[in-house]
Formats: sequence, structure tokens, C-alpha cells
Amino acid sequence: MGALLVGVTAALTLAACGVPPSGVIEAGEPAGGMSSAGPEPSIPTVTSLYFLHNGELTAHLRKVGKPVSYAAVVSLLFDGPSKIEATTATTDLPHLTANPEVTVDGDNTVSIRLPEAVPPFGRLAMMQLACTVAQVRSTFTTTIGGADGAGADGAPPPSTTQSPAPTSVRVFGKGWTMTQSNDSCPALEKP
Repeated sequence: MGALLVGVTAALTLAACGVPPSGVIEAGEPAGGMSSAGPEPSIPTVTSLYFLHNGELTAHLRKVGKPVSYAAVVSLLFDGPSKIEATTATTDLPHLTANPEVTVDGDNTVSIRLPEAVPPFGRLAMMQLACTVAQVRSTFTTTIGGADGAGADGAPPPSTTQSPAPTSVRVFGKGWTMTQSNDSCPALEKP
């Protein structure tokens, strides 16, 4: 009963002081803490880029953001070793001023059309491409289970099972074409 008396006394005191009653006052957004997540962040896929160490092909693991594509990985390879990798790795591939055009043919051949006039590649440069592309194929089939839309965007061909790696890479330069199979690549690692 004492609490009721205190409440009534407080209400009468406020009314006597000239404080008028009011309705709901809008004051902006409600307080927030943990909110529901929007789209999930992209989880990078790990694949191997093949660089050279003392003239030998060596796989270097790299994270590739999604969507993963042959074009994205081939562009990373042409960018060369990272600063950390460069302490032990080199490349025989030229640094390009624009990304190459990458397509996947129905016969497991990845075609790479270079954006500028560059001289034909040596055997080790072609092997870097062939081995990296073969490893990318392994990454697609083990982490994605295949994706839709093989074609000009360099997306992997559809697959529901472990598919064989592409059998070759075809590079188109100005006035020259070279093809390299992945038969001589070091054993493919699971990323």
C-alpha cells in the first residue's frame, strides 16, 4: 500500500508542477545489439599457382575469392609471385597490362587469348599455365562440386563427380598459338 501511495504522490506532484501529459515521442532507431546477418561473407577457395623454384615447378597455395573462375586464377598466375613467394619463387610468364580472355572448350582445353603482343612462351611458362589450370579444375570439383556456365567467362564446366583435369592449355598470341598438356605436371595436391 505504501508503494501505491508513493506513486500517486509522485503523479500529483508532476501534474502540479505544470508538466503536461504527452503521447509517444519518436526518438529515432531503437537500440541495437546483435543483428541478423545479411548475405554471408564470401569464403575464399584455396588453389595452387605454379611458379618456379630453381627451375622446377612448385605449387604455391593461394586464396581465390568467389566466384571462382579459370579467368580469375589465370590472372593471378600472370600477376606473378606475391612479395612473400618472390623470396623463393620466380615466373617465366610475362606481366600483362590487361587480363587475358579465358574460355573453356568442351574437350577439357582451356584457351587463353593474350591481350597484347607478347612473344611465344617457353616450355616452363606453358607448364606453369597447364599445371595451374589442372589444379584449378581439381579445386572446382572438390570444393564446389561443379558450377554452371562453362564458357567465355572461364567458369568451370558443370560436374557432379570428380572430373579429370583439363588435358591441355592453348595460348593465343599475336601471330602464334601454343598448346601444352598437363601430362608432365607434378602430382596434383588437394588444396
